[in-house]
Amino acid sequence: MNTIRVGTQSIETERLSLRQFVLEDAEDMFMNWINDKEVQFNYGEPIYETLDAVKENLSRWISSYSRNDFYKWAIILKESNKNIGQIAFCGNDLKHHYADIEYCISRSYQGKGYATEALNAIIEFTFEKTGIYRLQAFHRGDNVASGRVLQKSKMIYEGTLRQSFYYEDENEYDDRVYYGIIKTDFFQK
Repeated sequence: MNTIRVGTQSIETERLSLRQFVLEDAEDMFMNWINDKEVQFNYGEPIYETLDAVKENLSRWISSYSRNDFYKWAIILKESNKNIGQIAFCGNDLKHHYADIEYCISRSYQGKGYATEALNAIIEFTFEKTGIYRLQAFHRGDNVASGRVLQKSKMIYEGTLRQSFYYEDENEYDDRVYYGIIKTDFFQK
């Protein structure tokens, strides 16, 4: 069995480079997604309102790459070399060999299949290079675009937890729609 702890490694797809973040990504991140309220709300992350705040956050991520259990990729569009989003393991349970995966793409680049392309590349990387046995993800019921990404990916719909998450800022409940894939599913396809 491959080791679970291989860390963030570079991955190439047809249109994307998935790689570790670097400080030079800060301006693209700021312009494209990390200070966009809609993108960050759907992604479940805070808005970074200044370039300095983005750089400070980037410094934390970059220092985390020294750990071989940290998985966070910058999504770089090859044709322009622009950072258009990110994909990451937002949690992993190494004892039970699974990871939760999350992703976000700039609104300007949504609807073009980039998130699905990145997600499928990470699924392949995970099962071919690590000992992780299961990947899972969920999307908010209201986040239809994220749902389409998971539907088009190699993941399988596993169920919906109705009104299971409360969004205090919006004073509303929303569903969590779960998808997952296990290593044996991946290699049988």
